[in-house]
Amino acid sequence: QVQLAESGGGLVQVGGSLRLSCAASGPSFGSDYGMGWYRQAPGKERKFVAAISWNGDRIYYADSVRGRFTVSRDNAKNTMYLQMNNLEPGDTAIYYCKSTLGSSDYWGQGTQVTVSS
Repeated sequence: QVQLAESGGGLVQVGGSLRLSCAASGPSFGSDYGMGWYRQAPGKERKFVAAISWNGDRIYYADSVRGRFTVSRDNAKNTMYLQMNNLEPGDTAIYYCKSTLGSSDYWGQGTQVTVSS
């Protein structure tokens, strides 16, 4: 199995920055897994934020975060990152990381990001 642990969330003012981390572990996890970030605001469905292929050659962003967020990964550390700049109140949500290999998806427990105005 694969275990994912997010960290780095918190309370930040509008225009501020945060860096989220997602550490992967478990006997099944390998650097060939695709990884991504999703977020869920209160009362809303979970939505895609960003994704990165196993070697970083393919990166995707939701339109709402493109230009402000940057996803990256360090396979030597089994860790994915999300650098979030110029945060807006609409970015307030629980942020989840996901890893994917074939038809298998694994999710972390999430980390809260709150942007105050």
